Amino acid sequence: MVRNFFRIAACALAAVVTVSGTGITANAVGANSVLPSGGVDIAITKGAKLENITTNIQTDAIAEAMIQEEQAIEEPSEEDIFRNLVIAQVNDYVNVRSIPSEEGDIIGKLYDDSVGTFISEENGWYQIQSGSVTGYVKGEYCVTGEDAVALAREVGTRIAKVTTTTLKVRTEPSLEASVLGLVPIDDELVVSEETEGWVEVDIEEGIGWVSADYVELYTEFVEAESKEEEEARLAKEKAEREKARAAAAAKVAQTQSSASNTTTYTVTGDSEMGRAVAEYALQFVGNPYVYGGTSLTNGADCSGFVMSVYANFGVSLPHSSAADRNQGYAVDGLANAQPGDLICYSGHVGIYIGDGQIVHASSAKTGIKVSKADYKKILAVRRIF
Repeated sequence: MVRNFFRIAACALAAVVTVSGTGITANAVGANSVLPSGGVDIAITKGAKLENITTNIQTDAIAEAMIQEEQAIEEPSEEDIFRNLVIAQVNDYVNVRSIPSEEGDIIGKLYDDSVGTFISEENGWYQIQSGSVTGYVKGEYCVTGEDAVALAREVGTRIAKVTTTTLKVRTEPSLEASVLGLVPIDDELVVSEETEGWVEVDIEEGIGWVSADYVELYTEFVEAESKEEEEARLAKEKAEREKARAAAAAKVAQTQSSASNTTTYTVTGDSEMGRAVAEYALQFVGNPYVYGGTSLTNGADCSGFVMSVYANFGVSLPHSSAADRNQGYAVDGLANAQPGDLICYSGHVGIYIGDGQIVHASSAKTGIKVSKADYKKILAVRRIF
C-alpha cells in the first residue's frame, strides 16, 4: 500500500506587512512647514515636491487598507478544513477517474482511509484533488462534509516534528518537571494531547510532554497515488529490493554461522535474508542503549541499532526512526510481517524477528531487548528485501 502523506498544519493565511507606527515621517532639514493630512503628520524635507508627498500619502493609505483587509481574513479552523475533505471508505482503494463516469480513464487510486480535497459534485461523483491527482471518485465509496469531520480525527495522525537538535521530553508540562527521554531533530512523534504551550507525545520511555516551541504540529493523512506514481514507485522498490538482496547475499552464510544468541527466541518466516538479519540482530540483546549511538556492542539508539544491523548486510539505512518509515516498501500490517521487517512507532523503530516479536534498542534503562511487536501502536511496517 502506498504511503503518500498529506499534512494539514495550523498556519496563518494572511500576509503580514510591517509598518512603524500609523504614519509616515520624513525628518525636515531647514524647514518648519507641516501639512495636516488626515491625521498623518508629515514633516516636509527641503526641496521635496508636493506631488511626491501626495504619492507617498496615497501609497501609505493603500498599504494601510491592505493591512486591515488582510488582518480581517480569518484562518480556517481545523473543523472547516476537515469538512472539505473526501475520505475513502473501502476495503482496499477506490479508482480516481478522468471524468465522472465508470467509462473514465483510471488516473489514480484513493486508498482506504486516504483523503482528498473536495472540489465539486456531479451525478454522485466527487471531484477531488489529492497529491498530484485531480479527478473523480464515486461518492458512495467516500464521505465528506459533516461526516468527514469526526472520521478525519480517526484516520488522521496528529504529529509533532522535532525542530531542535535534542528535544527534552518531560514527565509533566513544565520546565521544572524531570526529563523522561531525549528525541533528536526531525523525529516525528504521535501527539495524544495539546495544551497551551505544551504537547503530550508518545516516546519509547512512555507518554511525556514537550514544549510547543520546539515542534512543528500537523495532521498527517494518506493521499492518492497517480497511475504514473504507482508504476514509478513499484519500479524503484523492485530495484532497491534487488540491490539490497544482492548486497546481503554474500553475508547470509557468514552471518548465520556466527549467530550465537538465538536459542531463546524463535525466528520464523519465509525470507532467508530476513531471518539472517533477525538472527544477527539478536546477538546484541543485553547490550546498552546510548542516545545517538550506532555501536552494536558499546551502545546504540533505536535507529542506530537498525542502521548498524543492516549495514552488516551492505544495506544503508538512515539514522532516523522517522525516515525509516519511508524505507523499502510498505507491508500491510503486522499479520503480514516477515523477520527483518522494520516495525515503526512514534519516535521508535525495531526489527521484526517473527512470532509477534521485535528486537530493538529500547531505552537507557532496558538496553537492547526483545519485546512484543504490538506493545504500542504501530505506524508502519517496512520491508527492505
